[in-house]
Amino acid sequence: MDKELAAFIDQWTEDENKLKPLFQKVCALLASMKGVSLEYKGRPGISHSLRARHAAQSIRPLFVLVDVIDDDPAARWLSVCFYADLVTDPDGLGDVVPAGLLGEDACCFDIDAPETMDDFLLERLQEAARNAAQS
Repeated sequence: MDKELAAFIDQWTEDENKLKPLFQKVCALLASMKGVSLEYKGRPGISHSLRARHAAQSIRPLFVLVDVIDDDPAARWLSVCFYADLVTDPDGLGDVVPAGLLGEDACCFDIDAPETMDDFLLERLQEAARNAAQS
């Protein structure tokens, strides 16, 4: 794991929304995926971004952008965006955002209550990685 990402996770002590464990699951899942590389960019007070890219991707620089929104460190929330054509949203939990991810249509999930989204989000990550590997 990237040193800066590990430092961010270590210093994340206030967690009113109990999202740190979900973020750690997301990080662990992405790190365990064959052919997937991670890039972390921390902007304290704004966001902490994790970008995942599959080695088989030839055009797009990522398949998911996971942002920990940091405007209130005690009550952080997650914004997880995929290219709209890489994931399904069978329960209609996401928002379709035209040109929302690097100029392409996105399907984004805002998470402030992890108990309702853990399994769903992890399934979407696996789906997006599979689809990215074929693109």
